[in-house]
Amino acid sequence: MLGQPLRAAVGLEVYVPADLNTDLLGTFSGEVDRQGTPREVALRKARLGMNAAGLTLGLASEGSFGPDPQLLFVSADHELLGFVDDGLGIEVVEQILSPKTNFAHDAARTFEDLKDFLARARFPSHGLIVRPNSGLQPGLLFKGITKTAALKEALERCASASEDGLAHVETDMRAHMNPTRRQVLLEVAVGLGRRLATLCPECLTPGWGLVDVVRGLPCEWCGGETELVSAEIHGCPLCEYRESNPRSDGLRVAPPGECSWCNP
Repeated sequence: MLGQPLRAAVGLEVYVPADLNTDLLGTFSGEVDRQGTPREVALRKARLGMNAAGLTLGLASEGSFGPDPQLLFVSADHELLGFVDDGLGIEVVEQILSPKTNFAHDAARTFEDLKDFLARARFPSHGLIVRPNSGLQPGLLFKGITKTAALKEALERCASASEDGLAHVETDMRAHMNPTRRQVLLEVAVGLGRRLATLCPECLTPGWGLVDVVRGLPCEWCGGETELVSAEIHGCPLCEYRESNPRSDGLRVAPPGECSWCNP
């Protein structure tokens, strides 16, 4: 999935080492907590693969799911791809915040209770995870459920073992169980390929791209600063060269609804 855009952009071939256990760095289902920021974990995961394969190049993804920072009642997928090249001494991270996600969870006693949730979760094309609603219990965590019979059995077992008589059902956000997430990862891979094909204008190292933002886009009505991005900082992963550019989407003033003065 990630290989095609990277091969087309810069000729990279993606290889997955056998027996690579990235669950050591965190799991969506909660057995292992993620230690560190998504960026740190993505780069750590890339190096885990590099050590297993004996290579100087590494690539890894890291996803986070939750409320959109701007639209709090809408779920979002924050995806990062971390790329490491120890030969050049660079680390490049490309990321995207996308509304394209089926991320959701519910609590239910029976299969019939889940009718609306299953439609939102896009079951059975997207996998589910089921556990007791009272929390994790040994032997009662069912992942990758894509069959109705398996879902009903997991619901019955987990609900009967839970203190409140409910099973916790959530979308399985692992990429191989979630076609929607794979679409977002493909978008990030295209962006990473484009970035690795772009050289720093100062030292000609690949990986030139967005490294920071400046907030304070002026309000259209009063001219005061808002929390929206006003400028994008592009930089090199190797040298300290940076350039400040206006927003790439062409927005030069903020809607009054984003202003704390005009819309308190």
